[in-house]
Amino acid sequence: MTVATAEPAASDVPPQDEEIILGVDTHTGAHVAAVITVLGVLLGTRAFAATARGYAELLDWSRSHGRLHRAGVEGTSSHGTALTRYLRRHQVRVIEVNRPDRATRRQRGKTDAIDAENAARAVLSGRTTAVAKSGDGSVEMLRIFKIAKESAIKARTQAINQLRAILVRADPQLRESLTGLGPATLMRRCADLPESEADDIHTAATCVLRTLARRILTLTEEIRSHQRRMTAIVADCAPGLLERHGIGPDTAAALLIAAGDNPDRLTSEAAFAALCGVNPIEASSGKTTRHRLNRGGDRRGNSALYIIVLTRLSRDQRTRNYAERRTTEGKSKKEIIRCLKRYVAREVFPIIAAALSPAPPPSTAA
Repeated sequence: MTVATAEPAASDVPPQDEEIILGVDTHTGAHVAAVITVLGVLLGTRAFAATARGYAELLDWSRSHGRLHRAGVEGTSSHGTALTRYLRRHQVRVIEVNRPDRATRRQRGKTDAIDAENAARAVLSGRTTAVAKSGDGSVEMLRIFKIAKESAIKARTQAINQLRAILVRADPQLRESLTGLGPATLMRRCADLPESEADDIHTAATCVLRTLARRILTLTEEIRSHQRRMTAIVADCAPGLLERHGIGPDTAAALLIAAGDNPDRLTSEAAFAALCGVNPIEASSGKTTRHRLNRGGDRRGNSALYIIVLTRLSRDQRTRNYAERRTTEGKSKKEIIRCLKRYVAREVFPIIAAALSPAPPPSTAA
C-alpha cells in the first residue's frame, strides 16, 4: 500500500504536552494513521504495517506529536481488532468509527489518508462516541467458537442436501435399502457402505454417499465440540444468564457477544437495548400515538431476544398473561413482541454488566 505521508513544518509541531487525537483507517496488510490537534490542525499522516512491530511504530509516531488519549479506528471488529487491543493495553481510549459520510466523501474524495483524518475528526467533533469492544476476554473466545460452529452447520446442511439429492437419483436397489431410516441411522448406514472403485453409476453413487456421510458425521462432532466449549464459557463467565427462563447457551452467547468484553462502554440498559435494536422508535402522527420496531442495531442480539420472547410466550404463564392484557388494549402481536424484547433487554443487562465487569482491586489495610 502506497500512502502519501504528510508531515508538518517544524514551526507547526505542537509541544509534547499538548493533547492530540489519532485516526486510523485499517486494512489487511497496513494501517494508515493521521494525527490532529484538539483545534483540528492536521499534524501528519503515515502508513504502518499491520504487524506487532507496526503497531509499536504507529503508537510511538503518534505520541511523538503530543499526549495521546483518544483514537478513532475504522473496522474495530475486523481488520482493526488486533490494533484496538494493542492501543487499549497502552491506555488509549479507542472509539469505533464508521465509514465517512457519503456527502463528505464526494466533496473531499477518497484516499486512505483522508479516511484516517476523517476518523480523527469524527472523534474530535463528538459525532462518534461509541467505545470499541476490547475483544480480549471470554466473549471474544465465544465469538470465535460461534463463527466456527456456524460455518460447520452451514457445511453440514449443504452436505446433507447433496447426499439426499444423490440418493434420490440412485438405483432402486440402493435407494430402497436406505428408505425409512432416521437421519442419524441413514448417515451411519451410508458411512458404512463398502469402498470400491467408481466403475459405473451404482459404484459412483455408493462412493459419494459414503464420503458425504463421513463428512457429515465429522462435522456433527465438530459442532458438538464447539457447542460444549461455548456452554462451558457461558457457564463460567455469566452463569446468571442460564438461570433465566428461556435463555440457553446459544442465546446467552449472542447477547454476550453483542455487549462485548467491556460492557462498561454501555452507559445503561437503555444503551444495550438500542444496541440490540429493541428500543422504541416514535411513529406517531396526527391523533395516533405509537411506537414501531427498530430495524437497526445488532441483529444477532435482536434475534436472541426474539427467541427468548417466543420461548416465554409458549411456556411462561406470566408472559402469556402480559400478552393477553396488551392484546385487549389494542396492541398488535409485533408491538407486544417489541415490548417484551425491551423488557428482556432490561432484565439481562445488569447480569451481563455484573458478570463481565472487572473485579475491584483488593483494599490494602493501613
